[in-house]
Amino acid sequence: MSQKHSEKYRLIGQAVQKYRKQKGMTQEQLAEKASISISYLTKIEASGCDQPFSLEVLLDITEVLGVSIHKLLEDID
Repeated sequence: MSQKHSEKYRLIGQAVQKYRKQKGMTQEQLAEKASISISYLTKIEASGCDQPFSLEVLLDITEVLGVSIHKLLEDID
C-alpha cells in the first residue's frame, strides 16, 4: 500500500470498527454478512492497517452496517 494513503486507510478501518460496535456486531458477524473473511476484516480494522481494500468491499461493509459511505468517510477528515 502506498504510504501516501496509509493514514486514510487506518482512519477508515477505525470508522468501520466504530460503526460495527455501535451496531453490536462482532467481527465474525460483519465479515460473514459482508462476504469477506474474518482475517481480512481484522486487517481492515487494525490500528496499523496494512490491507488495502476496494470500494466494493467498503460498500458491502457499509450496507451491512446500515451507514452511508458518505457518513463513514466523514470520519477520516
